[in-house]
Amino acid sequence: MTDGAGQLAECVVTRAGDGVLRLAVRSRRVAPPPDPALTVVQALPKGDRGQLAVELMTEAGVDVIVPWAAQRCVTRWHGERGERALARWRATAREAAKQARRSRFPEVTGLASTPEVARAVRSAALAVLLDPGAGTALSALPLPPSGGLVVIVGPEGGLSPAEVTTLTGAGAAGAHLGPTVLRASTAGVVAASVLLSRAGRWHDPAGRTDP
Repeated sequence: MTDGAGQLAECVVTRAGDGVLRLAVRSRRVAPPPDPALTVVQALPKGDRGQLAVELMTEAGVDVIVPWAAQRCVTRWHGERGERALARWRATAREAAKQARRSRFPEVTGLASTPEVARAVRSAALAVLLDPGAGTALSALPLPPSGGLVVIVGPEGGLSPAEVTTLTGAGAAGAHLGPTVLRASTAGVVAASVLLSRAGRWHDPAGRTDP
């Protein structure tokens, strides 16, 4: 069992019935915080592709998911509609984390603006702006020895020139994932897979988020 914040308990069922389980705790431990922590800034995809992106990134081990209102996003979150959409993203992350047996559930933040994304870029040890036309592959981008990682996934229509200027000016490095162009809903999980593997998160059982 887990509280979603790193607390783990090994339990045995002592009684079951009437929709209730009684458990006896055998042991407790605390999973260490992920290092490096990975944040994915996800431009809002169309339809239910946002929830698909959240589900996949949660299963892969992303620690923070930031919904982003990029300029060319077709989907817009306003008022109650936006609140409901954010609630669905958070519920999807919670259920996917349980399915993946993660000890720490990912944080899904509120909707971010481009200036807020730029601030996240400036505070990261490495920030990557996914760009199919970039000259460097994500798999070849030098990783910092420590500190948080941020990946920015743009919308299906691509980033505006102003957004590229703002984010690269804040320190984001452009990188491509490979010879094909991925959908906005799948680019995040592919990028996370590359970075988490290269950073050792998938090779060290003690540091895994899905023990």
